[in-house]
Amino acid sequence: MLRHELQPGRLLAGTVLITAAVLYTGDAVSAWSIPWWVLFPLVCAGLWLAAAVGVIGHLVRRRRRRKMGERVKEC
Repeated sequence: MLRHELQPGRLLAGTVLITAAVLYTGDAVSAWSIPWWVLFPLVCAGLWLAAAVGVIGHLVRRRRRRKMGERVKEC
């Protein structure tokens, strides 16, 4: 299996959406009652947080690549 970069923003977005789906499914099968307004802020806040984490992760990876490039040039 090929290695790939960790993308924490996507991981967080998937976790938030799976949580929302579980909550919605539980409400649909009458396992519990969740007001409609709970899922909207959960999904919106989760996606905003995932976007922020994704941008920070991208900046960290870019900085790390830049430092590795400088080390290769010095040798």
